[in-house]
Amino acid sequence: MDCLTWERRHDRAPRLGSGDERVTKLSSVWCAWGRPALVALALAAAACGPVAEPPKPAPASGEWREFEGSWNAAGSRRTISLGADRRGSIIDLRGTMLLAGPGRPGVGFRSEVIALSDSATGLVGRSVWTNERGDQVFSELKGEGTAARNHIAGTILGGTGRYAGVTGAYEFSWRYVLEAEDGSIQGSAVGLKGRFRLGQPTTGGAQP
Repeated sequence: MDCLTWERRHDRAPRLGSGDERVTKLSSVWCAWGRPALVALALAAAACGPVAEPPKPAPASGEWREFEGSWNAAGSRRTISLGADRRGSIIDLRGTMLLAGPGRPGVGFRSEVIALSDSATGLVGRSVWTNERGDQVFSELKGEGTAARNHIAGTILGGTGRYAGVTGAYEFSWRYVLEAEDGSIQGSAVGLKGRFRLGQPTTGGAQP
């Protein structure tokens, strides 16, 4: 906005911009110094603004990193009877894994699991995690496989892309939230946590 020109009037008729000698002087001072002062304050505020943090370096090869997170999946289960108190099941699950912690190997993965469960001997399975770039982590699963004792341990076998040569382990308990008569199942991991370390990248990665 342009500075208004103030003038002193000697008559008594009111007029926009009228004022006494003091107002005239203050207005002149504002026009001369007000705008430069505001510009200087704005520049100072910009200079004192938050500085963007530099990106965190990727974990070095051979360095152990810990992680935790959540894992939700749905799929199917086919069960056969192995006697009065024993059952065998083939489990096929697909879902999403979200990891937390400064050492996590990634933010999110698409997960796939296929497993054989025996109510007497436990569970044996294989799992594949795939990130948004298509890099994969392979692992094997072993567990007790019963409703009362369902602790499952995973061993990381290797991977592809940035996870080539990765090793590690993780653990969790599995909780079913849906078990339909047609074999449809849905569940989530409880207490998922583990650790890993990257290896030297190799072409193709390890296979499960």
